[in-house]
Amino acid sequence: MTRVSRRGRVTIVVLAVVFLLFTLFDRVVGAWADYLWFSEVKYTSVFSTVLTTRLWMFLIFGSAVGLVIAGNLYLAYRTRPLLRPHSAEQHALDRYRLFLLPHMTIWVVAVAGLIGLFSGLSAQGHWQEWLLFSNSTPFGQTDAQFHVDLSFYVFEYPFWRYLLGVAFTAVVFSLLGALALHYLFGGVRLQGAGERMTTAARAHLTALVATFVLLKAAAYYLDRRGLLLDKFPTQDLYGAGYTNVNALLPAKEILAWISIVVAIAILVFSNAFMRNLVWPGLALGLLALSAVAVGGIYPAAVQSFTVKPSQLQKEAEYFQRSIDATRLAYGLNTVQVKPYASKAEKPPTNLPSVDETVTNIRLLDPTVVGETYTQQQQVRGFYEFNPKLDIDRYTIGGKTQDYVVGVREINYAQLQQNNWQNRHSVYTHGFGFVAAPANQIVCNGQPFYVSGFLTEQTKPVGDQGQQCASSSDQIPVKEPRIYYGEQMGDVYAVTGRLAGGSGAEFDRPTANAGDQYSSYDGSGGVKVGSYWRRLLYAAYFRETNFLLSGVFNDNSKVLYVRDPEDRVRKVAPFLTLDSDPYPAVVDGRIQWIVDGYTTSATYPYAQRIDWNTAIQDSSTNSRMFPEPRQDVSYLRNSVKATVDAYTGEVSLYAFDESDPILKAWNKAFDNKLVKPRSAITPSLMDHLRYPEDQFKVQRDLLSRFHVTTPNGFFSGQDFWEVPKNPANPTADQPPYYIVAKLPNQDQSRFQLTTALAPRSRGNLAALMSASYVDGKPVFEILELPPDTATLGPAQMHSAMTGIAEARREITQFSSNNSEVIYGNLLTLPVAEGMLYVEPIYLRTKSDKTFPTLQKVLVAYGPNYKAYANNLADGLAELVKQATGQAPVPGSGDNTDPGTSTGTSNPTGSPQVQEAINAMNKAIADLKAAQVSGDFEAYGRALKALQDAIGRYEAAVKAATPSPSTSGSPSAQPSTSTSANPSPSVTVSPAPSG
Repeated sequence: MTRVSRRGRVTIVVLAVVFLLFTLFDRVVGAWADYLWFSEVKYTSVFSTVLTTRLWMFLIFGSAVGLVIAGNLYLAYRTRPLLRPHSAEQHALDRYRLFLLPHMTIWVVAVAGLIGLFSGLSAQGHWQEWLLFSNSTPFGQTDAQFHVDLSFYVFEYPFWRYLLGVAFTAVVFSLLGALALHYLFGGVRLQGAGERMTTAARAHLTALVATFVLLKAAAYYLDRRGLLLDKFPTQDLYGAGYTNVNALLPAKEILAWISIVVAIAILVFSNAFMRNLVWPGLALGLLALSAVAVGGIYPAAVQSFTVKPSQLQKEAEYFQRSIDATRLAYGLNTVQVKPYASKAEKPPTNLPSVDETVTNIRLLDPTVVGETYTQQQQVRGFYEFNPKLDIDRYTIGGKTQDYVVGVREINYAQLQQNNWQNRHSVYTHGFGFVAAPANQIVCNGQPFYVSGFLTEQTKPVGDQGQQCASSSDQIPVKEPRIYYGEQMGDVYAVTGRLAGGSGAEFDRPTANAGDQYSSYDGSGGVKVGSYWRRLLYAAYFRETNFLLSGVFNDNSKVLYVRDPEDRVRKVAPFLTLDSDPYPAVVDGRIQWIVDGYTTSATYPYAQRIDWNTAIQDSSTNSRMFPEPRQDVSYLRNSVKATVDAYTGEVSLYAFDESDPILKAWNKAFDNKLVKPRSAITPSLMDHLRYPEDQFKVQRDLLSRFHVTTPNGFFSGQDFWEVPKNPANPTADQPPYYIVAKLPNQDQSRFQLTTALAPRSRGNLAALMSASYVDGKPVFEILELPPDTATLGPAQMHSAMTGIAEARREITQFSSNNSEVIYGNLLTLPVAEGMLYVEPIYLRTKSDKTFPTLQKVLVAYGPNYKAYANNLADGLAELVKQATGQAPVPGSGDNTDPGTSTGTSNPTGSPQVQEAINAMNKAIADLKAAQVSGDFEAYGRALKALQDAIGRYEAAVKAATPSPSTSGSPSAQPSTSTSANPSPSVTVSPAPSG
């Protein structure tokens, strides 16, 4: 071969240098900065383990694929025929041979190296699969079909699948490359006399084809296990159903053996006996035909002619497998289902103090009052609270209750002089942990602040000197400065100046002494005192001020990756994190608490969900672009992580030490990554809460998987759904944290609760709650009887806003340049009945205003509703209605209370309500009889419905003093399948906040 010219060598060197500069420089800088960051947080083992694993996978897989392809290309070149036949085809190929032959080695290395490079880059992205594969931990449980430990599916199956994919890639590229070279050099020809393929070319190519077929046999064998991850053909369930087990499973095994026979036939008949491609071609045709017939037509026939006509009988066993696996995979098997009759329709006379649930009712909605906190507690325009605040509980004065909490951070977009020095070295931190009791409203609808005061200016004062904030800080904090928070984004901070010196950090404003300045002395940050460190970070952040600015000195540090969620994700990249970190004061320090989940998408028979879809509701911030799909079929809240708001210190605690996936990850990082559960201090345990995202996933699944029998699951009549948020009907109602003592609970708990409705109906089916008791999760469901029609959230919202006074004032508010915002509607089981509470906020439609709580809607049972200035007045009004001291409002009553003549509302009489309840029960019975096909029961239900309608008409007529009003359309009962007992159908839709 001729040597490359000097100009060619220079060109190659220049191109190589440019390639290295543009591809490796950023990676080296990023790796160096990452190492320094991991050294700061003391998790260098994560950096080194991940980096070395990715490098080894890049080298091993890239080299393996490159060598296989290079070897086959070289073999094709070495076995080329020395004498090529003369033909027009061969003459046309001469120009290509002349171009390649002088540099054939370079071309082989270049092609194989390029494919190997991309294979290596792809392989290093699968480092998590390798670490789980190599650190597999037994589950101690087996699947229902093969009785193999579940660790095979969770830890091993994904990596075996990837290995097969790499092998197929190497063989296919080798086959294509070898075929091209054999054709180019005459080993394979389409024209001319004699055989179309030389002996060497035939042996080489058939060996590659046989290898491909053998890999296909391995894939068929692995597919047998993969059937347990498939979706049922006709049901929204996952796992191997009747067709998979009885048709596809044997088909895959048969196809695996056929593939082995075909591979042998290809080698034998092509090279040992007939030495032609007729029989190998027939063998491949047989394999393709078998794949269609055995793997496609036969299972389809079984599904159509055996399963479909009697699906429940054939699939019952497999339905049960999926139900059991799903409940186990998502921790639903420990749910305690308890009946709750909700039979009380009249509130008790001691309703305002009947139990702790009522006395702790939360009025402040954390998704609404974030703007209120910002406007009242910012002092300077650049301070800001998270728009969605958090709920936590504190014990103050011997009383434990929930508080709406947030931290005062810097909004960098609001800096008046947003230059580099102000943004990165002056305004470096927020200040203060602000909290207010969730059930207390003062000073014309404002929160009662108890902590985090910057100055006396942040303590609002109401009319006539009313106290609007605590006189002292009730949640004291040792270090109130916030250097790490949710509003930091990607803004880094440069610290290290002396306090009071030029360029010192702005600390906070004070009432008398002016602005105060401070200097960071925490353990967080990376030292950038040396020139080489500043040069590194100038390249890392692409910012020349690291080299030119005078803010740097020998003590300077740079603080970056300041979002708590980002810090935990960087330390533990294998965790799925909860979308709502929350701040808590633990032992006098502000700690961000982040819930971490271990997940898997390959748990056999378990339901597979898209994580990002399952956690969406009306409180979730909408994204401009949808998140990529993240399949999950196994979920555990295995890790509780904390991030110190001042130092940035990250701590990981094992919360579920029995989780095999967490054990495998901890094993991969030398059992030093996650601290044991015993390291969680009692003060930290007091602030751990049941995570919201996990709860959303579980409630979504429990809406179906509370049904534990195949018959019930197949009919689907008992399925539930998450009700829509009354204030935002396009999205699901979010769950809410409350301090309450629910039925069958021995004491008040800080718990996450939600309401559930029957599918396609609006009434209430169940209440779900989750909490920690002695540090252990407790999941409970209060299930209402299926023959009741207790109002659901949307129905009750419509009924309460339909009160004449409420409707009139809400309309007036909306027309008077005010915005009506509905807070969270709480559905609370109280005194054997159901209590509903919904706060109403108002905000003027102009800048620099904030929501204030002005009204409260309350209801008990289907009849008693009140619209009041505050919760105490609303509860008192309910008691008055129950004791006859006040009229019971009708949701369809259009009479102005101020001009009422005292005539009672006929739709509120006991006889009318009794008839309505009878109609709703008859409707439910009618629907059940229709589904079950019981015509006798259908006839009885229809007769009962007709009788109930007659009783209703008679009761309305008897209770109505004037014939002119008895036929009003607003007095007609609802006979929809929603079973809404409200007699009104003319209520105007409430304005949505």
